[in-house]
Amino acid sequence: MIYADNAATTPVSPAAREAMIDAMDRLWGNPSSLYSFGQKAEEALSDARARVAGCLGAEAGEIIFTSGGSEADNQALRSAAALGAKKGKRHLISTAFEHHAILHTLDALRAEGFEVTLLPVHEDGLVRPEELAAALRPDTALVSVMFANNEIGTIQPIAELGAICRAAGVLFHTDAVQAAGHLAIDVKAMNIDMLSLSGHKFHGPKGVGALYVRKGVPVVPLIRGGAQERRRRAGTENLPAIAGMAAALEEACAHLEENGAKVSALRDRLIAGLSAIPHAALNGAASPRLAGNVNFCFEGIEGESLLLMLDDAGIAASSGSACTSGSLDPSHVLLAIGRPHEVAHGSLRLSLSEANTDEDVDHILKEVPRVVEYLRACSPVWDELQKGERDYVIL
Repeated sequence: MIYADNAATTPVSPAAREAMIDAMDRLWGNPSSLYSFGQKAEEALSDARARVAGCLGAEAGEIIFTSGGSEADNQALRSAAALGAKKGKRHLISTAFEHHAILHTLDALRAEGFEVTLLPVHEDGLVRPEELAAALRPDTALVSVMFANNEIGTIQPIAELGAICRAAGVLFHTDAVQAAGHLAIDVKAMNIDMLSLSGHKFHGPKGVGALYVRKGVPVVPLIRGGAQERRRRAGTENLPAIAGMAAALEEACAHLEENGAKVSALRDRLIAGLSAIPHAALNGAASPRLAGNVNFCFEGIEGESLLLMLDDAGIAASSGSACTSGSLDPSHVLLAIGRPHEVAHGSLRLSLSEANTDEDVDHILKEVPRVVEYLRACSPVWDELQKGERDYVIL
């Protein structure tokens, strides 16, 4: 079976697994306890915090451990909104193709009286810095723009966007769930005030993530109770998961260049091969794009049928975010970049890792055209397109 859905989740690396087992076997004390069992656990927790911070160009005290990217996103937005409200600033800016952890939190804040502006992302899947600058207002409390899109893989000009926000005195948050462990990140140089990441996107365990918060930015806890995480996130820390995530992130960041070169070569072969299928189109700009992301629309077919038949052919892929896989609606990301509903339904996301091979790409390039051709032969929509009874969208 070829696994090509690494944007949804990744297998746990040996380094992460070893760190988790060590924590469960040797460091099972409560980090908040004063006796030696607890202090050993606290030392390991502090070490993991410093290692995660080091991968981001941050300080250890600026890292809050969470249950994952969604919690980190929620805490970042809630904290910035609360701080803004105290200053009479109730305007928030984000983009139309954010992860639903951002969009749904913005919906909730809108219901609480905040005004939300969603920037367009255009056909290339990129945010225009000048449009962000034009959208800023005196009452803007926060800008949140994802580092790299989870569906189409386009990488945003984060440093430039951050500089615009810093100059305007507006907090800047980025959802870096798809970027961390895959792209070089320096929160100081990029003018990032808050950043979210999730362990299972870079070969760490599920159920653990982190929120970077620049020193001096107040944080509102979502979970109250104990004094853990400097009173910013109550609950006994999940040390095995945290240790595994730190090990995975450190390993991923140590091999960014070599892994990126290998995976991007596989990606480019896939893009070239799939582009040869008639009436198929790559979603988003070819560059800048995550090394492992390939996202296509194929006119005249349904993505769900494509995925099921590819699974039978030994290929695990997706049509978009795993968080919305149960939805029958077309991807909001594809709609945001201008794909019409009938084309957005026929999407395929292949997301590769350094574990994939040239042989994997050969097999994918053999099976995808075959399955697309079969599905089109069964499709009344394709029949109408072929007969000229409706116009092609993808030429």
